[in-house]
Amino acid sequence: MKCGKIIGVGNTATVYEWENDKVLKLFYQGYPKKSVEKEFHNAMSIRDMDFAKPKAYKIISYKERIGIIYDRVEGESLLDWVIKTGNVHECALYMANLHKAIVQNTISDVPNYKGFLKNHIPNTPEVDTNKTEMINMIDKLPSGNALCHGDFHPGNILISNGHTAIIDFMNVCHGNFLYDVARTVFLIEYTPVPEQYNRENLLRLKKTLADLYLIQMNVTREMIQDYISVISMVRKGECPNE
Repeated sequence: MKCGKIIGVGNTATVYEWENDKVLKLFYQGYPKKSVEKEFHNAMSIRDMDFAKPKAYKIISYKERIGIIYDRVEGESLLDWVIKTGNVHECALYMANLHKAIVQNTISDVPNYKGFLKNHIPNTPEVDTNKTEMINMIDKLPSGNALCHGDFHPGNILISNGHTAIIDFMNVCHGNFLYDVARTVFLIEYTPVPEQYNRENLLRLKKTLADLYLIQMNVTREMIQDYISVISMVRKGECPNE
């Protein structure tokens, strides 16, 4: 079987058409096999849960690269959709409805969100003296067994004819659902603006979208402040070039 046309390009992989309404998410050469196996495990753990997503089928090798076969899901990213339409209220509603369907599930055979945070504490001299304090802050956060997507933002949501689906399962974990809400707010509001977009306009959109999303989730900023603080501290370890 040969790859078909490219239908998506990401930071870690290119997505190609495959046979029988499937796609091949083909990771770049040198991308760790362990990380691909982790994403596949996460995708299989949530495969039969009741929310819209592409199902995973198997890991394959293709031209000295490793990939995962998924169902093909039609649509454009919700990020492109909201920038094109300007309908921030509707975007927040789409996000909240899908996110509620995700976090209502419980799971145990994926990593704990606290482990994810601890693993990304930056390894820099200025942080070394504060590592114990940072670990204590993480340990004090509430535990839980809610399914957390870990990377829930408009760029990972596909929309077609008013129907949404979530993709990208590398950071799936379990914990208190407020962690996943806080992570979403951080990713929407506090991450850099991609170069191809108007910075000033998108900054306004991001803040408004975060506010409206929280309203739809029935969560206040006070409820997620401790999570936001910790997520912000470890972000440099997770994405040092951001």
